[in-house]
Amino acid sequence: MRKIGIVLLMLMPTASLAHPGHGMESGLLAGMEHPLMGIDHIAVMIAVGLWAALKGGRAMWLWPVAFVGMMSIGAALGMAHVPVPFVESGILASLVVIGLMLALAANLPVWLGAALIGVLALFHGHAHGAEAPENIGGLAYMAGFVLATMSLHLVGIGIGLSLRVIKLQPLVRIAGAACVLLGLGLSFNFI
Repeated sequence: MRKIGIVLLMLMPTASLAHPGHGMESGLLAGMEHPLMGIDHIAVMIAVGLWAALKGGRAMWLWPVAFVGMMSIGAALGMAHVPVPFVESGILASLVVIGLMLALAANLPVWLGAALIGVLALFHGHAHGAEAPENIGGLAYMAGFVLATMSLHLVGIGIGLSLRVIKLQPLVRIAGAACVLLGLGLSFNFI
């Protein structure tokens, strides 16, 4: 528990670095680094994994795949400079919506959860794609943020399954409430 707290404290000062102009400019490592540079990205990607583990069954693979697939489409739109309205609002809404799904232990049908996750992922992808370099390094950058995103989903699934085994699954609901508070805090500039 102490290690988790230390990791979270280490990540918190970097929350404002989740957008362009920070760190490496292109390539696989830059893409892998980008989702790890902001607490908003980390929280929602882990939350998707937690919710998928809470639902279980096909949702454990379909919901993360829906996120990554729609995030990739959003990234392609961002790289092509196709405007998508309300990207930043959509990213913040994803924290609140996915957080609420966790906090309420929402038991949506698998297809509906995948659709909801996919719509929210489009905003994350567009933000990543708009920040991607416009050269061959941009493709490696996209591959990097897809790998990092999948890794964060797997972390969420692993935590969710572990909590189920040790009979502490209600902590998933607390994590959902924390995600909602983070989204609201970022939306209203409290964080």
